[in-house]
Amino acid sequence: MSILKKEDMPVMEVKLETAKNLFKQTGITGREGWEGWSMRIFTLGKDGYTPKHIHDWPHINYIISGEGSLLVDGKEQPVKPGDTAYIKGGEEHQFRNKGSEEFSFICIVPEEGDK
Repeated sequence: MSILKKEDMPVMEVKLETAKNLFKQTGITGREGWEGWSMRIFTLGKDGYTPKHIHDWPHINYIISGEGSLLVDGKEQPVKPGDTAYIKGGEEHQFRNKGSEEFSFICIVPEEGDK
């Protein structure tokens, strides 16, 4: 059994021209025995957003904190703590922080999505 404390997971700033105030922490992966999958925590600072992007793999997202929105194939929907989103492979998507506090969510992807 592996238990990782959020405060012990290194925080990496994701620096892309298409993202703003985006930070990533990697949780449980194949290193801990969860072969084929990866669980990450993303945090968006004030006015932050992820890149608008498309990829082949699906993923599951669970909102931890803050106020945000999820854009999927051109339709933007509000999301709040406790909400879960399933994004199919091939769907264009983007998360945005809509509040004044940090917006954080768990993202679970097949291992190929965590490169």
